[in-house]
Amino acid sequence: MLQFEDSLMASSHPAHLKPRKRPRQARATVTVDAIFEATIQVLVTDGPHRLTTTRVAERAGVSVGTMYQYFPHKQALFYVLNERYLDALAKKVESACLAQHGAPIDQMVEALVTTYWNAKMERAEVTRALYRSVVELNNEPLIEAFGRRVDAATTAMLASARETVFADLATVNLTLLTSIFGTVRSVFERNLSDHEARAVHRQLILMCNAYLQAIRLPVHSAVTSDPATRPSAPA
Repeated sequence: MLQFEDSLMASSHPAHLKPRKRPRQARATVTVDAIFEATIQVLVTDGPHRLTTTRVAERAGVSVGTMYQYFPHKQALFYVLNERYLDALAKKVESACLAQHGAPIDQMVEALVTTYWNAKMERAEVTRALYRSVVELNNEPLIEAFGRRVDAATTAMLASARETVFADLATVNLTLLTSIFGTVRSVFERNLSDHEARAVHRQLILMCNAYLQAIRLPVHSAVTSDPATRPSAPA
């Protein structure tokens, strides 16, 4: 279950998508968690277009009035549900990247790809449902906030590599993440079988490693290069 937290992603809610209030007591938190889990279940079984706050309330075992205490309409519910999902995903990537500081590049890549992959596949039906739910709202602020967090985590990890540096780390990092995120989304959009998905997972790791190996600079080259173009770790 996706737990409700006060410290969610550092994004500003559009005014019409803000939750009416946040739960402050344990009992209220349990109620809101039940609402979110019910939303996921209705999304999976019925899809976003057939989801209504009444159906969610019935599935959660709460009154419609209780639902409206927190969410004015289903779009606000979708927005916070996606926010929670991306926040949990960002935390997993951040933790994995921090654990790989100073590791060999190929180990970093495998940890990054596998962490993101497993997080998306852990409840594949939920990921698919959330992809469908975003057609109901503008989630660009959430994607931007998620991107900033993941960019910072992966850039710091790559900059910590002992035997490899990159002439343009920002572009390398952007290319790497775009390749990973796009590939994983394509697996869902094409509805690949488990066998096909596992094969793509292995090939994605090989592809990312081949890319980084092809453009990396040996450490001694970076040390002797022009200081104006020498890569540096992020502050």
